[in-house]
Amino acid sequence: MTAPGPNPSLKWIVAFTTMLGTFMEVLDTSVANVALPHMKGSFAAGTDEITWVITSYLVANAIILPITGWLGAAFGRRRLYLLCLAIFTLASFGAGAAPTLGFLILMRVVQGLSGGAMVPMSQAITLEAFPKEEQGMASALFGIGVIFGPIVGPLVGGWITDHWTWPWIFWINLPVGALAYALATAFVEDPDYLRPPEGRADLWSLLFIAVGLGCLEIFLNRGERLDWLASNSMKVAMGLAILGLALFVWRSLTAEHPLVDLRIFRIPEFASGMLLIFMVSFGLYGAFILLPLFVQHLLGFTPTWAGMILSPGGVASILAMILVALLMKRVDARIFVAAGVASMAYSAWLLTRLSLATDFSYLVVAWIFHGIGIGFIFVPVATVAVRRIPPESMGVASGMFNLMRNEGGSVGIAVATTVLSQRAQFHHARLAEHISATSGPVQEAYTRLGQGLFPWAGLDPVSVKGLAAGLIGAEVTRQSFVLGFVDAFGFLVVVFLVALPFVLALKSPPGGGGLVLH
Repeated sequence: MTAPGPNPSLKWIVAFTTMLGTFMEVLDTSVANVALPHMKGSFAAGTDEITWVITSYLVANAIILPITGWLGAAFGRRRLYLLCLAIFTLASFGAGAAPTLGFLILMRVVQGLSGGAMVPMSQAITLEAFPKEEQGMASALFGIGVIFGPIVGPLVGGWITDHWTWPWIFWINLPVGALAYALATAFVEDPDYLRPPEGRADLWSLLFIAVGLGCLEIFLNRGERLDWLASNSMKVAMGLAILGLALFVWRSLTAEHPLVDLRIFRIPEFASGMLLIFMVSFGLYGAFILLPLFVQHLLGFTPTWAGMILSPGGVASILAMILVALLMKRVDARIFVAAGVASMAYSAWLLTRLSLATDFSYLVVAWIFHGIGIGFIFVPVATVAVRRIPPESMGVASGMFNLMRNEGGSVGIAVATTVLSQRAQFHHARLAEHISATSGPVQEAYTRLGQGLFPWAGLDPVSVKGLAAGLIGAEVTRQSFVLGFVDAFGFLVVVFLVALPFVLALKSPPGGGGLVLH
């Protein structure tokens, strides 16, 4: 049974409305990263404390995403969407005006819960606003908000932090949220098929998913800092994550009225789409975190200039999404996805040639291939994966799609930074083996430094030699990190190549008919 669609003349307004909410929420995932040092100074907080500004948001996001479909059916999607928009906007004001770090973290939790529910509802509302034959364009419009937000986040956050003050990274949400709320009030409607869930809410499922995903996000976001399983707290977090997720799956498959109907994974296109979006997000966010780290810490770029490297890739993503949406009716979706994965692998391969002499234009070109790959992948996967989802299960499917995207990104960031750290340590040890006070190159370096800069500062020979040793040690560290970044990007090349064969499973079903789950 197909529910009557909304007024076709309003589809573009509805898409713009939901894009505003999606962009605002996803932007806040990354916009705060560049402002953490400034927040740290404002609250006189330690590095370990201030990172909870990011972790708390991601934990709340992860908990709410899979249950958004149930919440939308229980309270009405339009009512819940408007409530989330209002809460997110108010929490943004509270975050910017936070008098203490604890209050800021609380506001970030509220932002994460309301914003996390908003994104899958935005996807479901956008897909339902367009007829079946235009689902590719609907996915492209939703993808613009989802993909462009993290890309421009560092640029926006860096510019605001450099020119204003950090509270404005949250206060810029106020006019956007007000506009989105006004438009949603006027144009977003509940579909006719939406019915309240049968039976009582399965509170056990809610408990299990909250513990499982919450602890998983804590493990992924704080594990590298605490040396993973060498830390007792990380062992507890990992154990609770595995237990909570296992119990959630068990409960979802055995409860009479589960909170999340996992039977949609019986649809092959949906299951393969979820695997692909997880793996692609793994590589996408892994590269997304590595490149700004490289240019800021090793090349000395400001956050604003680091964002300018990423921005052309964001434009390439948008253009690629629109192109794919226009051609999807005539070209097999798997061709686009395979080309996208290959493009992202090529981008990562280009970044394996990094050095301290790499220029701005080379980085921009490498990231443009990354952006093209995102555009080629996102629209076909988002469209084909949900093509046979029954209308009444679209909320659940959208929640799971965005959960896989988020968790793939979290795992990718955690693994990429760990590979970087471990490989940099490895290369430092290997390079240090060739550095000794008696070796010819080291003696030559001492001589050049001793006859160059330091005597002009009026230093004695002992101080000159000590400073020279310090500079040589710093250069060894820099070069070891360059090699670590090269290895980390090489690892991402492998990730994309491993994802390539799974594209074959993403077969668009003939006729695109729905599948009734009994």
